[in-house]
Amino acid sequence: MEPVTVKCLVWDLDNTVWEGTLLEGDEPRLRPGVRETVEELDARGILHSVASRNDHEMAWAQLEKLGLADYFVLPRIGFGRKSDAVREIAAELSFALGAMAFVDDQPAERAEVAYHLPEVRCYTHEQAAALSGLPEFTPAVVTSDSRRRRAMYQASFRRDAVRAAFDGPDEEFLRSLELRVRIAAGSPGDLDRVEELTRRTSQMNATGVHYSDAALRELLDDPAHEVLVTSIDDRFGPYGAVGVMLVEKHPGAWHLRLLATSCRVVSLGAGAVIINWLTDRAARAGAHLIADFRRTPRNRMMEIAYRFAGFTDDDCACRAAIRPGDDGIERLHLVAARQDPPSTMRLETALR
Repeated sequence: MEPVTVKCLVWDLDNTVWEGTLLEGDEPRLRPGVRETVEELDARGILHSVASRNDHEMAWAQLEKLGLADYFVLPRIGFGRKSDAVREIAAELSFALGAMAFVDDQPAERAEVAYHLPEVRCYTHEQAAALSGLPEFTPAVVTSDSRRRRAMYQASFRRDAVRAAFDGPDEEFLRSLELRVRIAAGSPGDLDRVEELTRRTSQMNATGVHYSDAALRELLDDPAHEVLVTSIDDRFGPYGAVGVMLVEKHPGAWHLRLLATSCRVVSLGAGAVIINWLTDRAARAGAHLIADFRRTPRNRMMEIAYRFAGFTDDDCACRAAIRPGDDGIERLHLVAARQDPPSTMRLETALR
């Protein structure tokens, strides 16, 4: 069986990231191969964190001096148990313990983590330079969002901190984010993330249908189809690719075969913005918009979004232009678009 890919590697510092002990007055030098490992795993979308018995200010200043501080998220630098630190990091990232790894020069520290957290894989400092060559640190696919994963998490932490201190209505907070939504035609480089969205998104997937990478590539080359990708960013940084639409165009009718958005952006109102944009675009093209919907145990929110946007399952002559659907798929059509209040997002598109 393929090993579960590590999502976060937690590093000790003294004699692991660097040679020497900071609190004993040593002038630390970066251990050979550490920078290369950190940079390579970061490029693959694997996060780095710290669990170190050290003075936080001194240790963080040393990481900044070495040019590595930006790579580490949620550092735990203090004098508590390292197993507690690894557990806290995993919980804050919402990662299973089996997706965590720990590297430390001290056998006693590795044993303590292994005893309390047997799911966490532990490595010696001597293995650090070779970790990028191990299968558990080699994701099968590295998407465009994977390469930005650290930036997205760091933006999320800053955003959450400001939200916790914000005293005002939710809509006012959303406006303060300066949200920007971009809708563009999908490219071959987007397909790994698009395929992941169709596979992993359940609450906000209109049909629950999973489109494989091969199927999506065929549709990219089909002039009758559009694969549209939605991404969002704000003043704190990127959310990444958060939505996909699959539109099949017929004379006088557009068939929305798939709409899926990440659950991470439901609270931003992204679904309504995407549907309204497509509705307006179809109207300007003189096309009647028809959307597929299939009930699943978890996608009630998507049905509500369609109904609120003005879609109904009443009879429609345009349905005759569209091939019969799979079992359980309903064909909803837009009767009259409803007027939504002004959005808290600025929409940008590379499409006409």
